[in-house]
Amino acid sequence: MTAPGTTVSDRDGLASFLSERRRVVEDALDALLPASDVPPARLHEAMRYCVFSGGKRLRPILALAACELVGGTVEAATVPACALELVHTYSLIHDDLPAMDDDDLRRGRPTCHRAFDEATAILAGDALLTLAFEAVAGAETLAPDVRAAVMLELARANGSLGMTGGQAADIEAGAGAADIGAVTFIHVRKTALPLRAAVRTGALVGGADETELEALSAYGEAIGLAFQIADDLLDVTGTEEEMGKAVGKDVDKGKLTYPGVVGQQAAEARAAELVQQALASLDGFGKRAGSLLDIARYVVERRN
Repeated sequence: MTAPGTTVSDRDGLASFLSERRRVVEDALDALLPASDVPPARLHEAMRYCVFSGGKRLRPILALAACELVGGTVEAATVPACALELVHTYSLIHDDLPAMDDDDLRRGRPTCHRAFDEATAILAGDALLTLAFEAVAGAETLAPDVRAAVMLELARANGSLGMTGGQAADIEAGAGAADIGAVTFIHVRKTALPLRAAVRTGALVGGADETELEALSAYGEAIGLAFQIADDLLDVTGTEEEMGKAVGKDVDKGKLTYPGVVGQQAAEARAAELVQQALASLDGFGKRAGSLLDIARYVVERRN
C-alpha cells in the first residue's frame, strides 16, 4: 500500500496507483454485495454483473485519495468509497434503460436490461442505491456523525438537486435552446456534484477541517465538470472500441454537449481551464496532493 501523502508524478506511477486502489475497492465491493446464488439469485447476479463490469472506480479512488490527503486511512474510507460506486452503478443502469438513453452497450458489454431484462435492471439499480446507504449506516468503525455526514453527501449529490435532477434536465433539454448555461446546468448536476461528493466524502472520513474541505470541494467540482466535458469530446473523437459503447449518440439524439454548443476547440480549452482551477485549489496542500493533481490531469487525457 502506498504511504499516505505519497505523490504520483508520472504516467506509470499514476497507473500503478489507480490499479492498486481499484483492487482495494473491488475486494470491498465483492464483500459487500450478496453472492450471485443468494436468493433472489437473478437480481443479485444482475447487481454483480453491473458492478464488476470494468469501471474506472474514479469516484471511490477520489474518496480514498482525499481521505489520505487530510490524514485519514484507506481502511477508514473504503466502505464509504464503495457506497459511491454503488450509487454510480445504479445511475448507469437506469441511464441505459429504454426510457432514458436506450443503450445496448456499457463498458463493452450488453447493458443490464439487455443482458437480463428491464424489470431486473430497474430492481438492480434500486437495490444498489439502497445497499449504498445500508453500507454507510452499518460502517461501525466510523463515528455516527461521520456516517450521517457521508449519507447526507450521497443524498444531496444524487437527488433532485443533483444527479437525478441533472438527468431530468437532460431529458427535457431536447426541445430547449442550445446554450452554454443549459449544458452547464446539466453537467454540474449529473457529474460535477457527484464527483465533488466523492472528494468530500473522503475528506469528511479523514477529519478534514473547514479550510481543507472547502479546497477539496472546489477541486472535486472542477474536475467533475472537466470529466464530463472530456466525455462529451470522446463521444465525438473516440471509437466504440475505446469507449466500450456506441459513440456519436449524443449528436444523433440532439443532446446538449459542450462541443455541440461551443465547438470542439472551445470545449477542449474549457476542460483545460477547469483542470488548472482544480490544481490551483490544492495549492495549500503542497506536494502531498500529488495523487489528486495527477488524477485531475488524467480526467481530460483519458481515452475512455
